[in-house]
Amino acid sequence: MQARILHLGPELLVLDKPAGLPVSARQGETLETWLPALSLGKKRVPQPAHRLDTDTAGCLVLGRTAPMLARLNALFAARQVGKAYWAVVRGGPAGESGVVEAPLAKTSSAARGWRMQVDAKGDPARSLWRVLGRGAGLTWLELVPETGRTHQLRVHCAHLGCPILGDGMYGADGERGEAGGLHLLARSLTLPLDPAQHFEAPVPAHMQAAIKACGTAVG
Repeated sequence: MQARILHLGPELLVLDKPAGLPVSARQGETLETWLPALSLGKKRVPQPAHRLDTDTAGCLVLGRTAPMLARLNALFAARQVGKAYWAVVRGGPAGESGVVEAPLAKTSSAARGWRMQVDAKGDPARSLWRVLGRGAGLTWLELVPETGRTHQLRVHCAHLGCPILGDGMYGADGERGEAGGLHLLARSLTLPLDPAQHFEAPVPAHMQAAIKACGTAVG
């Protein structure tokens, strides 16, 4: 996990979280399992200032001191952190950029378990999207969530008619096995500290072929 550190400072750490690793869970291996190994000389174990879905890879910020963790928590709560995601979706939206404004609510059933869905009575949710490339039946998007609802980008892409590649919950049945994992990356974070700090995560191996199919090979 230490090899996945993108930035190590005296007060904060930025990690390239691997897809498939939950930040926390009731059982099994989680990021919490690895936090002591990320102390790196400090008595205090670093703590994540926000969350990423289990199947989402990319930038995760951890506070290494109590004051910085409190500051980061406040910045995320106030939506002052700049966040951009990369996704490869099946099909693609019309046009080159746009906005999805679709409120989200949690639903559950015995047959399907819990999930998020677009619901007029749900919490407001807004996402910006921009096309970065197109390929045969695929589109590479930059996504900027202006709100932070659970599974927001996954549901909003499906709502646009172009679910994220590898999304077994909001995409096609059996999608995960076919595509090799969820093609969603927390590509960058910008923290409004003094001075401002910007971080980027590399494209994970399971997304590289699809992005290349959309016209670009990136790292």
